[in-house]
Amino acid sequence: MTSSHEISCDLVVIGAGMAGMAATLFASSRGIDTVQIGIASEIIFASGLLDLLGVHPVEAGKTWDDPWNAVAALTRDLPKHPYAKIDPKDMRDGFNEFVSFMTRSGLPYHCNPDRNVRVITPLGTAKRTFCVPHTMKNNVVALEKKPPCVMIDIRGLRGYSSRQIAETLSHDWPKLRSATISFPNTEHLQEVYTEFMARSLANPATRIALSERIKPHIKNAQTVGLPAILGMYRTQEILSDLEKQIGLPLFEIPTMPPSIPGLRIKELFESHLPQTGARLLYQHRVLRVLRKKDSFKLYLDDSRDGLTLRANGIILASGRFIGKGLRADRTRIRESIFDLPVCQPAERDLWHRFRFLDPSGHQINRAGIQVDAFFRPLDDKGKPAIETLFAAGSILAHQDWMRMKCGSGLAIATAYAAVQNYRTRFSFRTSRAGRRSEFRCRAS
Repeated sequence: MTSSHEISCDLVVIGAGMAGMAATLFASSRGIDTVQIGIASEIIFASGLLDLLGVHPVEAGKTWDDPWNAVAALTRDLPKHPYAKIDPKDMRDGFNEFVSFMTRSGLPYHCNPDRNVRVITPLGTAKRTFCVPHTMKNNVVALEKKPPCVMIDIRGLRGYSSRQIAETLSHDWPKLRSATISFPNTEHLQEVYTEFMARSLANPATRIALSERIKPHIKNAQTVGLPAILGMYRTQEILSDLEKQIGLPLFEIPTMPPSIPGLRIKELFESHLPQTGARLLYQHRVLRVLRKKDSFKLYLDDSRDGLTLRANGIILASGRFIGKGLRADRTRIRESIFDLPVCQPAERDLWHRFRFLDPSGHQINRAGIQVDAFFRPLDDKGKPAIETLFAAGSILAHQDWMRMKCGSGLAIATAYAAVQNYRTRFSFRTSRAGRRSEFRCRAS
């Protein structure tokens, strides 16, 4: 720290969603002195599934079993998509590093390196994804093999219906049925919440009580499906204990947001990122940034002590509208921090198509900032706006991650690319004293 109120670092990551978490992980793991700032709100809406690419082209609704073939097709058809700027090997390396970190931190994920898998959704449909948490591994197996199965509903849990799931899938899964139970100690409640149940299952007595309520409904079932409530932490222990008591394999089904799998990811990163050397400043937003010669000075909101940050580089991973990386008024969409140019429809009337469920999607969903091959945001003339500013995640233009089923892949791959490009443009020599480093900019 250069003063009692200013923090100095090599790199600031703005954003605490999936892209911000990934960028902080990749940077700090490479010895880059990194500070992450943001409000970790978007990530709790994540399903816990890590999509790479499931649908292309969106107009045709074409789904893919091989995500890498899908990526190749997409980059041929949409050369401005962020994926087109990334070597597929780097995409694989980024995913492997991200998943390995979560597995080491106590939340194992399972991926078939060359195939998408199908999982059951809370609507009773089947969704293609690339990686699933270990609590949903048997979800994939059950949907593929369709053994006798009972789906458990929790009385008072809104937005989730095992009966709807079973009825939707029954035409192709005749030995699937549903049953409803009360979660232990909630009989007096009209509504129950997934976070309360997940945290309650840390208590072995609650797990015993839950298993006793499930057992009468097993009958001829060979596997049991539950809403995603199998613990906030120590999920391996909780899942294993319940399977032992019930005597059958269990699996989770994602629930409507905010979801426990999303909360698990959020809390895992908040707990384990500091172990990589990263410094986290959550529940803060960047109000303004000043460019000072070869560095940035960032002013934060709600800083009673006048806290500021000084950094050599920035990765902008502030998200779109929910994350407040983009904001819209009656006439145009703006980038919130640097006022970077935003690629958007020419007129307000073109933001949305006439039909809400138009197969082509809405043009506003592809709005965002444009970047060069190094993931540096461009100015109005198509040149890098700031030499040491990079961007990653959903704020990037020319992608519709929700319809393409590539949200996590976009976040992880572009974060990996942004960090790699940052590293290639700067060299670091860490001193024996620790965090302070010598910073030298390479020529463009």
